[in-house]
Amino acid sequence: MDGMKSIEGLSVCFTIGVWAGVAVAGNVPWEASSVALVLAVAPTLLRKRLSTLPNSLFILLIFGSYLLLGFFAGVADSLPSATVPSPLETWALAAGERLKGLIVTIPFPSEGTAPLVTALLTGDRSGLARETVSAFRESGASHILALSGLHLGIIYVLLDHLVHLAGQSPLARKMRFGIIVLAAGFFTLMTGASPSLVRAFLFITINEGLRLAGRPRKATRVLCLALLVQLVLDPSAIQSVGFQLSYLAMAGIFLLYPLMEAWYPASPAWDPFRRIWKGAALSISCQVFTAPLVWLRFHSFPRYFLLTNLLALPLTTALMICAVATVALQAIGLCPGFLIHATDVLCNGLQRALEMIAGM
Repeated sequence: MDGMKSIEGLSVCFTIGVWAGVAVAGNVPWEASSVALVLAVAPTLLRKRLSTLPNSLFILLIFGSYLLLGFFAGVADSLPSATVPSPLETWALAAGERLKGLIVTIPFPSEGTAPLVTALLTGDRSGLARETVSAFRESGASHILALSGLHLGIIYVLLDHLVHLAGQSPLARKMRFGIIVLAAGFFTLMTGASPSLVRAFLFITINEGLRLAGRPRKATRVLCLALLVQLVLDPSAIQSVGFQLSYLAMAGIFLLYPLMEAWYPASPAWDPFRRIWKGAALSISCQVFTAPLVWLRFHSFPRYFLLTNLLALPLTTALMICAVATVALQAIGLCPGFLIHATDVLCNGLQRALEMIAGM
């Protein structure tokens, strides 16, 4: 592949530059970062003259310009600025508060169900009992309570199946793109737009845009493009542990998971052991890439992460699907009792499974 067209390479260079810029911000004069900006745009301004250079040298200059652009962005982001929430952000956050109020009105049989549903759908964990939070933390399932790409991914899959019913006509495909992107964006804003959620939203938007345009959708390219866009919009996000873990986990899924999945011998798609292996491979792939950072930052490692994910992820997926349906139908006054009961049962099942693992 032509290095100039490698979004992976450009993204990595820009990310390294941002990291360096953020690291030295405050210790570098503004003039020095301005020089970096001038040097960064020079290859673009002089592209006709530079095109006569050997291809490898020209590619090196392009990558170097992205490195310097990242450095400039990282330094510039440290400058003080006034941030005022946009009307859309204010409206989305207000909608989140109304959603919390709606969840409280649902007559769940168990006292702990509404707080857990609230945490999974809005990110507000203030109502959770201390024992519940402890069970999630000690079992290695804290990532389930912290809104991330996992939650938005489940909602995305649910939306994808629903809008797929509209067909594959050009108009239906455009409607599909609009509904998914708007719904994912609204959920991201409503829940506070954490770096990991923004990553998931950008990934979904880019992926859906390429699908609508009929362009190839290589997962690693989409991920790197999302990384590039996110750091352009918010260079300071690179300091967030959630941001770092989110991209490392996705890198593990896209790079290691396909290799591990292929280790399983050929078998029918319905083979239950194959499904178990896929779940284990997914969990291991994420842990291999994220464990070093977790140990470096928190000096801990979830011993039972494999058992936790094999039990918790299917339960969480089913719980979120039931919870979304319950809340949506409750909002229009048509929620059947069996759906409320099913959500309650799944909440209790998830909590008991994690309490069991935490007690090992």
